[in-house]
Amino acid sequence: MVQAWIGFRSENIAPGAELVVRFCMVTTFYPPYNFGGDGIFVRELALSLAKLGHYVRVIHCEDAYRLGANPGDPGLPQRYDDQGVDVCRLKSSMGPLSPLLTQQLGHPALKTGALVELLKDDFDVINYHNISLIGGPAVLSLGNAPVKLYTLHEHWLVCATHIFWKNGVKRCDSRQCLQCCLRSGTPPQFWRYTGLAKRHLEKIDCLIAPSQFTADQHRQLYPSVPTRIIPLYSRLEPSKEMIGTWSNQEPPRFVYSGRITASKGVESLLETFTALEDYELILAGEGDALSRLKESFAQYSNIHFAGRLDEASLIGLYSSATALLFPSLAPETFGLTAVEAMACGTPAIVRDAGGCAEIIETTKAGFVYRQNSELPALLHRIVREPGLRQRLSELARSGSKKFYTRQRYLDDYLAVIDELRRSRGTANEQHSKILQGPDK
Repeated sequence: MVQAWIGFRSENIAPGAELVVRFCMVTTFYPPYNFGGDGIFVRELALSLAKLGHYVRVIHCEDAYRLGANPGDPGLPQRYDDQGVDVCRLKSSMGPLSPLLTQQLGHPALKTGALVELLKDDFDVINYHNISLIGGPAVLSLGNAPVKLYTLHEHWLVCATHIFWKNGVKRCDSRQCLQCCLRSGTPPQFWRYTGLAKRHLEKIDCLIAPSQFTADQHRQLYPSVPTRIIPLYSRLEPSKEMIGTWSNQEPPRFVYSGRITASKGVESLLETFTALEDYELILAGEGDALSRLKESFAQYSNIHFAGRLDEASLIGLYSSATALLFPSLAPETFGLTAVEAMACGTPAIVRDAGGCAEIIETTKAGFVYRQNSELPALLHRIVREPGLRQRLSELARSGSKKFYTRQRYLDDYLAVIDELRRSRGTANEQHSKILQGPDK
């Protein structure tokens, strides 16, 4: 049996809205039951649409969060303000068995009935996000909205590890997926060797990719599914006072923000700073490598682990930094922390790994490197070249305002929906004319 806790109801929509569009977001993780940026972004999008007067329902899997949660993590808040969004948190009496079955079968399994019931309402748009543990590819066929979107937060559709991290030790360089799963500790998913994903993707009107790199990866395997590129935006909206706090401080301060795991390249970053005693490195975030790395690098006084930070603390950290560092070894779908730092007027130095390099190419607000050996020279340059950090900071602020704002994302997102609705309407009109026959 699956229970769904539902908060905000549609009758609470403020009267007077000119056009209320009914949205449904389907995602594995959603705050406070989330680990990474996908759940946070879904909430940002849901809240933004709700503030515009639209009705938004979010369906997510609480069991999936509890499956991966560390028993030592602090407890979740007893009350959580969903701010006008109808949140349905699915929880099975079978606990972790539910997402495990979904992972293996590529199907909602124990949550099928609940999802069918929640998706049968008259939605205008269903937007699937991270569906890996809430329903797999088969969930894409549930619901009959006129517009069905799939936002690509990870590479899950094209990689069983989600991140192109081969054998748990290096960036993927060739497809040996079954062997990689076994060596990575990921249970093999035999549905990936059938036509399951392609069959259910036929129900999707459009894939939304945050970068050209991500779009290209999915077009290679699913060329028949239309794809649009809409870069993500920073949820941080610092005031002018907040983004003006940087000074040419001693020692120069560099920041990493994100998951502290092997694929993120954090260990190589730490090793670089062991030879740069005059430069400070602050790492914000948590992950499975945190404890080991804290112990291994405890003797270096210029390296600090700040843990998980709230938004205000992140703004302060970014604003005071010489630059954000993004050393990911696995190819990223985008590189959201680089955009967050730029919103605070802070340039970024990123490894050429997936979509994150596109942010630098677009804004010119930083540097891209490929090998660890290239990084020290870039750090020295941004510290020592007169006026460079200030020029990059101005490019970061202007680029952020031009390309990576909430309004820009919503404009592009709603434009895609409008385009799809119009094309669907035109197709229906043409089909009706065919059925009616030629005019007499």
